[in-house]
Amino acid sequence: MQLTIGKLAAAGDVGVETVRYYQRRGLLEMPARSGGDGWGGGIRRYGEDDLRRLKFIRSAQASGFTLDEISELLALEASDDRVRVRTLARQRIVR
Repeated sequence: MQLTIGKLAAAGDVGVETVRYYQRRGLLEMPARSGGDGWGGGIRRYGEDDLRRLKFIRSAQASGFTLDEISELLALEASDDRVRVRTLARQRIVR
């Protein structure tokens, strides 16, 4: 699956500017551009992992996590630190 930023935003039920904001915050990766003329042209293409991550961010926000906490959760996912993930989840439930 290859999505443009507009299609990714629509599939994740957010606006294009939200996707860009998440990229600036480091929550979503900036994909490489495909095609173009070598002068920075081309279209950014997003895949299933990007959509899954976007949906996770939205779900976590709906559950009351801040973007900073979501950033930490995403970093922990990469490190496989399940103890810290559970700790953050418990803290969120208690609040």
